[in-house]
Amino acid sequence: MRHITTHDAPATGLRGIGDTSWHTRGACHGMDVEDAEAVFFPLPRDHDAIAEAKELCGWCPVRRDCLNYALENVLKEGVWGGLTEAERRPWHDGLHQRLDYRRVSAFFQGRDVHLTEAERQVVIDHAYARGWRPDRLAAALQISHKHARDLLRQSANKVFDRDRTYGVPRPKKKRKKTTPATSSPAPGIRKPAARLAVSTPANASLGKAT
Repeated sequence: MRHITTHDAPATGLRGIGDTSWHTRGACHGMDVEDAEAVFFPLPRDHDAIAEAKELCGWCPVRRDCLNYALENVLKEGVWGGLTEAERRPWHDGLHQRLDYRRVSAFFQGRDVHLTEAERQVVIDHAYARGWRPDRLAAALQISHKHARDLLRQSANKVFDRDRTYGVPRPKKKRKKTTPATSSPAPGIRKPAARLAVSTPANASLGKAT
């Protein structure tokens, strides 16, 4: 292959910026250079070579990394990730809109991952919401302090415009819990009057004496 290197590193799930460690785990690794050129860089109408390349890519364990690598580095020639140049064209055109929140989460975990324009904007908005300072964002995105300050200011204006347009939701009032009184009867029901029991002495006369 044209871009195979000897760099090797443990698999990490998400490929970092400029990471080529996946090359050594590819199905094409170790192929003769001329054979690889003939198979993975065929002529547009060489259907046999294209079919052979796709067959190898079909069971390659790093097929997704290969495709992402070709897209992010704008490699428009050859078969990468099982797709030809014509099949990858829509992916190339819409790459900046790709939004994978796994990459955003990995970024905040300190991973050096490749971010698209959409993913980078989500990172900036979340950094503002988390109260990041410009120097911290500048170090994370490897940009200048002034640029990071302007990006955080843009996110702040975006939040301000959203709140001014849609309003700030008011917190819901907590309803007071009322405990029903046990002594008071339910409304509409009369409590029967208690009858006083009159005790009769045992030696009292039950009638008039004759």
